Amino acid sequence: MLSPLAWLVMNYFEYFSEIEERFSRRRGSILLLSTLDWALIETWREAGVPLEAVLRGIDDAFDKYDAKAARAKSRMRKVNGLAWCAQAVMQAAEEMVEAATGTAPVKAGETFSSGFEAERVARFLDENAKAVEAVVLEQATSETVRVETLRRLRELATAMRGDTPMPLDDLDRTLTVLEERLFAALFGAAAEDEIVSLREQADRELAPYRARMSAVQIKQVQAQFLQKRLLEVKRLPRLSLFYMGHE
Repeated sequence: MLSPLAWLVMNYFEYFSEIEERFSRRRGSILLLSTLDWALIETWREAGVPLEAVLRGIDDAFDKYDAKAARAKSRMRKVNGLAWCAQAVMQAAEEMVEAATGTAPVKAGETFSSGFEAERVARFLDENAKAVEAVVLEQATSETVRVETLRRLRELATAMRGDTPMPLDDLDRTLTVLEERLFAALFGAAAEDEIVSLREQADRELAPYRARMSAVQIKQVQAQFLQKRLLEVKRLPRLSLFYMGHE
């Protein structure tokens, strides 16, 4: 039986892909999600918002949009960002929590299909180690953290191939710590204008949707956006098992 974390990992890509597909379908045309959109999805996932609530919120938002468009005398502006649905998603999540009061919890003995065997996890760690190794950071402190991250990834890969592989829950906590340290080092070493530019980009993309999002949501999305973009700029991978593909 997979641990709760392993089950979440297995469903990570389903969470993202179904949200992307539903948004594109309701919008009526394919629109590649922006970095901001992906950051928003990550905040929903990390907050434990069920996929069903997100999909329901997207549908509710577009149902209202379609009804308004049918009454409008002129053509309405096209929806260009997932954040436009944020308010409806949170409302759907709250309604699901209220509706679920008193319902039976998922049985602890429920089993899930595999897909996160030790060897596959070890290969994921090896791939990330190669990506980290290929990068050389200019600032001494961040370069030191990069080298330490590389060493630990290789150690963890070796451990996963050992007789007693590390439990996925423990492994992912370790990987999360490594990623947080790496991001902190990058953030501390980044030039002021680089961070300002990334924050300005996030603010520009968030501007049309601020009225639909709470202050906490906005802050979380900004933080996710900054971390995601800074790692992308430095060509460094996301380390958590949540970013491991599922076969």
